[in-house]
Amino acid sequence: MNEALVNGSSLKINPSDRFKEAFILHLADNSLIMGHRLSEWTGHGPMLEQDIALTNIALDLIGQSRNFYQYAALIKNSFTPLGDADTLASEDSLAYLRNIEEFKNILLTELPNGDWAKTLLKLFFFSTYQYLLYEKLVHSTDKQLSAISEKSLKEVTYHVRWSSEWVIRLGDGTKESHNRLQAALNELWEYVNEMFIPSDYEIECADNIGVDVTSLKPYWISKVKEVFDEATVHLPKNNHIKSGGKNGIHTPHLMEILNDMQYLQRTYPGCKW
Repeated sequence: MNEALVNGSSLKINPSDRFKEAFILHLADNSLIMGHRLSEWTGHGPMLEQDIALTNIALDLIGQSRNFYQYAALIKNSFTPLGDADTLASEDSLAYLRNIEEFKNILLTELPNGDWAKTLLKLFFFSTYQYLLYEKLVHSTDKQLSAISEKSLKEVTYHVRWSSEWVIRLGDGTKESHNRLQAALNELWEYVNEMFIPSDYEIECADNIGVDVTSLKPYWISKVKEVFDEATVHLPKNNHIKSGGKNGIHTPHLMEILNDMQYLQRTYPGCKW
């Protein structure tokens, strides 16, 4: 337990709370960036019904990110000296005023959408991971995190079902759709392992939050293979792993997203509708 001086008095700061803040920011960033990417399809889907479905999934993810950011801000503000209101964090400041190296989302979420097959496969990979993660976090001893995960799990259950049905439809469809899905799989596969490589904050939080991300991989692989068998596509032999997002090392694609997403707040600081 470290002690910081606040207005002449001692404030006790538990180092584990710093790791928890980082972990919750990681969850928030994942949902925000993935949701922002999916929102780019709004008005451009292959058919109206699926356009609306994907837009609603994007809204679900952005809603999840808001809940996580609000909780992260609450923890972050517990470290803020009394009377220093100007430095208090909020969901908006965490989303719009952090620099690229402060974001902790996995690289998979920031990759460009590509065609319909690539977008749907990204969503399937990510949603299946989220489902397994939230299923564990529902039982966390952290009641706030448990409550957010329980609400999110209901939404993600639908995301998994919807995206997996599309993966099967594309893979077991025409030669063109099958080839596009297999091409997307070959491209994206080197990004999926990052989900199961724990960062320092995930390792530190494993006991008190209640999830070891490495333990999720066998279940994730099992679900993915089950869907791919129906889709008649094959796992790539490529064993390359691209990672770094959890620790703030990103592709140029994230900078493009942040330039777009943060433009208004950075150009007109503190603006409100």
